[in-house]
Amino acid sequence: MGSRWEMERKKDPYYKRAKADDYRSRASYKLKQLDKKYKIIRKGDTVVDLGAAPGGWSQIALEKVEEGGIVVAVDLNRIKPLPEENFHRIRGDFTQDEIQNKITSIIGGKTKVLISDASPSLTGIKDIDHLRSIDLIEAVVSIGDNILEDKGNIVIKAFQGGEYKNLIDRLKKKFKVLKTTKPPSSHKKSSEMYIVGLGFKKPKNK
Repeated sequence: MGSRWEMERKKDPYYKRAKADDYRSRASYKLKQLDKKYKIIRKGDTVVDLGAAPGGWSQIALEKVEEGGIVVAVDLNRIKPLPEENFHRIRGDFTQDEIQNKITSIIGGKTKVLISDASPSLTGIKDIDHLRSIDLIEAVVSIGDNILEDKGNIVIKAFQGGEYKNLIDRLKKKFKVLKTTKPPSSHKKSSEMYIVGLGFKKPKNK
């Protein structure tokens, strides 16, 4: 199984492009395509990338914010440094208060954009993996409630399943525009979708 997966990966055009473009992951093109369509990240923005390892999405975010912005990448696993001085790494569990405090310290309290391509630990059992994905998304959204600027944007990976529609219905209330999409670089067989929220409606008590 391992050798077959390796062969398929090497035939993957996005895997080849990532190597040629010096991106750390083929997933870089997912954010690149989403941003091209929805204009999520702009020059000078602050971006928080949750579940960032190995750093493919952070690389795209850095290209978009340029020198005037900030990108903060958070993951349980180590993220190798990037050359940009406006790139910050935090190793830890972003659901924990300690890590969230580190994030807010770096960004000065609020961020314009929150992105997350994070996946839970997968079991291979579709229903369980879906519910784990929903729990992870709820954690990301909760962080967004605290750190997203008014009219800020969010991108989150989600797996389709029984709770997917309920999740979308809840998120529609939080953003002026909410879209669900599957970028061309996403594997066709995968149940993953990407939720794009534009124009965050900041809660009155935040």
